Amino acid sequence: MPKKSLLVVSFAFLCMALSGARPAHAVYLCNPDNVANPDVAIEACNVEIEAGRNLAIAYYDRGLAWAKKNETDKALADYNSSLKINPDYQNAYISRGNALKLKNRPDDAIADYDKAIKLDPPKAGLAFYNRGNSWRDKNENDKAIADYNQAINLMPQYINAYVARGNIYKTKNELDRAMVDYDKAISIDASKANLAYYNRGVTWRKKSEPDKAIADYNQYISMSPKDPDGYVARGNIYSDKKEYARAISDYDLALNIDPNNALAKSNRTNAVNRQQALTQPETQTASRSQNENQGTQSSPIAPGPSGPSTGARVALVIGNSDYKNVPVLANPQRDATLIANTLRKIGFQTVTLQTNLGREALTNALRDFAQAADNADWAMIYYAGHGMEVGGTNYLLPIDARVASDRDISFEAVSLDQVRNVVGRAKRLRLIILDACRDNPFANQMKRSLTVASRSVSRGLASVEPEAGTLIVYAAKDGETAADGTGANSPFATAFVKNMQQPGLEVRRLFDYVRDDVMDATAQKQQPFSYGSLSGRQDFYFVAAK
Repeated sequence: MPKKSLLVVSFAFLCMALSGARPAHAVYLCNPDNVANPDVAIEACNVEIEAGRNLAIAYYDRGLAWAKKNETDKALADYNSSLKINPDYQNAYISRGNALKLKNRPDDAIADYDKAIKLDPPKAGLAFYNRGNSWRDKNENDKAIADYNQAINLMPQYINAYVARGNIYKTKNELDRAMVDYDKAISIDASKANLAYYNRGVTWRKKSEPDKAIADYNQYISMSPKDPDGYVARGNIYSDKKEYARAISDYDLALNIDPNNALAKSNRTNAVNRQQALTQPETQTASRSQNENQGTQSSPIAPGPSGPSTGARVALVIGNSDYKNVPVLANPQRDATLIANTLRKIGFQTVTLQTNLGREALTNALRDFAQAADNADWAMIYYAGHGMEVGGTNYLLPIDARVASDRDISFEAVSLDQVRNVVGRAKRLRLIILDACRDNPFANQMKRSLTVASRSVSRGLASVEPEAGTLIVYAAKDGETAADGTGANSPFATAFVKNMQQPGLEVRRLFDYVRDDVMDATAQKQQPFSYGSLSGRQDFYFVAAK
C-alpha cells in the first residue's frame, strides 16, 4: 500500500475512534498479515482493545505487529495479556515462545512450545518446528530432528522444516541426507527456497563439488541480491579454485552492500595475498630454484638429530586453556608444552611456545612467526584450545573472546585462513595442526542472525581444501568434536607425540598412525583427519630413518 493511502487509513481510524464509531475493517487491519505497515495494524488493534472487543485476538495480533518492528519486549507483554485472557490460545504460546527464543531464553521458549503441542497436537506443526529450532540452538541435534520430523508429518509442504532438518544433517556430516532435504524444499516451491539453495551450495562445497556449489550460490544471489553473505560464499568457492580475481570481485560486491562485513574484508585480503603470491616475479622464483638445485643457503643451519633431509624447521605452538567467558579447558596448555618440548628434542631449529593468548596477543604471535616461516623449509603451527565454525569459515578462539552473536565471531576470533597465510611461504612443507574441534562453547548464549546462523553454525570445524604443499590436520574430522581428555594430555596430543618420535615414519603415514591410536583410545568416537596434498616426489620425516 502506498505511504499516502496508509496515512489516509490512519487518519480515518483516529476520526472514527474519537467519534465512538467502530472502523469497518478494524478486525481485518489489526492482523499484521493483512497490511504492509505494522504501525497501521497496531493502531487498529488499539481501537479494538480500547473498545474491549476481541481482546485475546487483538492483544495477540498487536504482539505480532510489535514483533515485525523488532520490539520484542512489547510483543511479549501483549502475548502475556492475550494468554491471561485465553490460556488455551495455541498460537499465542507459539509466538511467545518465538519471542523468548529471541531473548536467548531457550528453556522458557521450549516450555511454551510444549504447551502449544499439548493443546492441539494435530495443529501443532509450527510448535514442533520452532521447538526443533530451540533444540538446535542447544546443540540437541537428535531432539531437533525428531521435532522437524513431526513438523513435516503435519505440514508436508513446509519448506523451512526441510531446510532446517537438512542443516542438522549437514552439521552431523550426513551430507547425502542433507541433500535429500534441500532437494525436497526446492521441489516444493523453488521460488521460495532461497535458503535451500544456499545450504545446498555449502553442502556441495563439503562434497568437493565447487561448480555445483557455484550454481547454487548463483541461484541464491539471484533470489537474495541484497544479502552480502551469498557473495562471500561464492567468493570462497572461487578462492578455493584459485580464481582469485573472481573471488575478489565477489567480496567487493559484498562490501558494496555492507562495508563493515568482516568476513568479506578478511577473505578479500587473503585472496589478494594469494593472487600476489602466484604472480611474483619469475626471476625471484628462478633464483630460489637455482639456489636449491645447487644446494646453497644464505644462512646454513646445522641439522638436528633427524638428519639433513628435513631442512630448516620452525614451529609456533599455542595452548589456550584459561578462557574468561566460557568454561576453561584442562589440557591445551599442558598439550602445547608437551608438543613444544618434543619438537625441540627431535631437532626443530626454532620452537615458539605461547599459552593463554587474548586476541591481540594471538594476532601478534602469528605476525611474528610469519617472518620465521618465510625463510624455513618447514613451518608448523600447532593450536590447542577452543575452535568453532560459522558460515563455512573456521576460527581459533582467544581466551578473551566474547561471542554474543554469530556476527561477532570475525571480530573476536582468528580465522583459519589467517593462519594458513602465516605459513604460506615456507619452501617445502606447511603444516597446521588443530586440536581445536571441541563443541562450540558459545552455542547456548550466541544469538543467531537471520541470514548466516540459520544456514551454518556447526559442531567442530568445517572441512578445508588447502593449496598444494600444505597439510592441515584436525584432531577430529570436520563436523565432529574432539575430547579434551581426562588424563594429563588430550588423546590427540598423546598420540602425536608418540608417533612423531618414531624414526623413518613419513608424515602422511605418521598421521595415519595418530588416527588409529586416537580411535583406539576413544573407543572409535574420535577420528583425526588430514586435509591437503603433498608432493609425491618428496618424503617428509619428523625423525629420519637411522
